[in-house]
Amino acid sequence: MKLTWLGHSCFVLESYGFRALLDPFRDVAGLPDIHMDVDAVYCSHGHFDHAYSDEVTLSSGKVNPFTVTEIDTCHDDQGGALRGRNTVRRFSSEGVNVVHLGDLGHQLTKEQLEKIGRCDVLLLPIGGTYTIDKKEAKAVADAINPRVVVPMHFHEDGKGLEILTSREEFLAQYPADRIRRYPTNVLEVRPDMARQAAVLAWPDHS
Repeated sequence: MKLTWLGHSCFVLESYGFRALLDPFRDVAGLPDIHMDVDAVYCSHGHFDHAYSDEVTLSSGKVNPFTVTEIDTCHDDQGGALRGRNTVRRFSSEGVNVVHLGDLGHQLTKEQLEKIGRCDVLLLPIGGTYTIDKKEAKAVADAINPRVVVPMHFHEDGKGLEILTSREEFLAQYPADRIRRYPTNVLEVRPDMARQAAVLAWPDHS
């Protein structure tokens, strides 16, 4: 399975030629609005930076290879009273599971963790304010226990919502030998990947 980070919390998962777009955005500093052709789109919640599908064209005719498991969660730590609901999704194909947490705003319950199950790659919000912060994110990652953690939803080098904290602040919680920095924004997901915090490069929009 191929995973491509487009910035913020937006990714493309590709399996057997089928492309699924996760949390397309608009109006995120330093990044162009998402505009692309895919086979399916999934949004964790309805906010502008996670559900901008106006310029997304859906293809048809391909069989979706992903088994998608949805877990109902909240966008805040007050039962959704502040920012509403949030959908966590596990995408399973080719023997691997990728979990996208959307804008998770709280620690996960035992029941939610059981529904998530085995996770190979965790797409984890870390920036705080609108989601769990860096320490809360580390606790969530430890509870899920994925092989690979991919930080998302942060501010860095003028990109992302300015109120969010940085990726490096989150990574400081990991030993240096657990951090792997990739030269591109693409990750080939395999079931035998080494345990790591994966730092994907910003997409090239030139």
